[in-house]
Amino acid sequence: MQSIFGTDGIRGRFNEEITYSLVYKLGYALGSSLEKNNPILIGRDTRISGDILLQALTQGLNESGKKFINLGICPTPAIPFLIKQENLSSGVMISASHNPPEYNGIKIFDHNGQKITEDFESKIQKIIEDLKQNISIPTKVVSLKKSKDLMDSYIKSLIQTMDGESLSGLRIILDTCYGSATTCAKKIFQSLGADVKVINNSKNGLKINLNCGSTNLEPLKKALRESPADMGFSFDGDADRVIGIDSEGNVLDGDHILFLWGRELMEQKILTDNLLVSTQMSNLGFEKSWKKIGGILYRTDVGDKYVHKAIKKKRAVLGGEQSGHILSKINNFSGDGILTALQISKYCKKKNINLNDWLKSSFEPFPQKLTNIKLGFNINKLNQKHKILIDESIKHFQAKYSDNCRVYIRPSGTEPVIRVLVEATNHKRVNSLSSEITNKLFLEIDKIIN
Repeated sequence: MQSIFGTDGIRGRFNEEITYSLVYKLGYALGSSLEKNNPILIGRDTRISGDILLQALTQGLNESGKKFINLGICPTPAIPFLIKQENLSSGVMISASHNPPEYNGIKIFDHNGQKITEDFESKIQKIIEDLKQNISIPTKVVSLKKSKDLMDSYIKSLIQTMDGESLSGLRIILDTCYGSATTCAKKIFQSLGADVKVINNSKNGLKINLNCGSTNLEPLKKALRESPADMGFSFDGDADRVIGIDSEGNVLDGDHILFLWGRELMEQKILTDNLLVSTQMSNLGFEKSWKKIGGILYRTDVGDKYVHKAIKKKRAVLGGEQSGHILSKINNFSGDGILTALQISKYCKKKNINLNDWLKSSFEPFPQKLTNIKLGFNINKLNQKHKILIDESIKHFQAKYSDNCRVYIRPSGTEPVIRVLVEATNHKRVNSLSSEITNKLFLEIDKIIN
């Protein structure tokens, strides 16, 4: 059986890759694999399928003899924080992060609040494979009591990361994209004194990530044009990532966040060896500018688990992805979009600088284009021969064009697409090379499959 785990837990379309039966078995397998008997914390985002999958998960956990606490709708980073604080045995987030509403997924954390290891994933998978029965969706979904006190504790922890710094005088717009950030983002920024406007702020699982949030910045840019503010922040569905926009509509992505935040920590002599950890998607302009000021940028494969692994290995204190998934020592390297937005706001206030001017002091990005080649199949379900041939084609294209520009190609871990990143010194070259590579690679893959 192909591994059900991808780059960030299990993810897929509800009732196709993510079924009631699978999540029931996952709950049973997780409960059976845990040595500690302390409760397991469960949270979810706003997706309609979240309630049904919560039912499946808890039914499986009950069958394994384990107790659980239902946190309800919450940001993903609330789970690892509360696992540590409450000494719980594990935690599960039901979410498909930035993916559209028809998707859902499962992220599992260990007793330290860290994503589970590949060995533990294999252990869970083996138990699931041995469970032959198919579990059907019950006719009645039971409403489960939620723990409000724990959510309040998470909110308080975010406010405490500000070290008493107020945000009074700052006008901030938030796009909570109908997802997890709707539970607390507005409340947190207002409690710190900011003048806050929020868009897409209802808990609507049918609209989560649709034409809004960190993967579609147009609603936030429009809001900033219509209601001028100092800055805006756009979260994804489970609020573990964020992208900023300044007062002029310029984008503060994960690369700029790492550069600006990292430079502050460098000046404070907090960064280990002036090191930042990021991925192969990070802009070459970021890497060159960071090296120019005496820094080191260490690149990993795409996925926060790879960034986290490198951070631990190299004892770094800050890392992340261009997508806005930032890992900081502040909260034990758990990606938290709200925490990141608070830190950016705090630096602007302390430095008495607006985000527009601060962003101007960042690096000049190289032209970069990311194109998705849509596949009519799930690459993980292909036979080994086809997968090897596609991998060889990808390597061939990366090597062939590497003299003229930077090319990075990878199959998505969550969707039936191959992502092609092209970076060069001018936009015209990027566009022409991107078209050439994607067209040729698509034809090559089609030839392999058919």
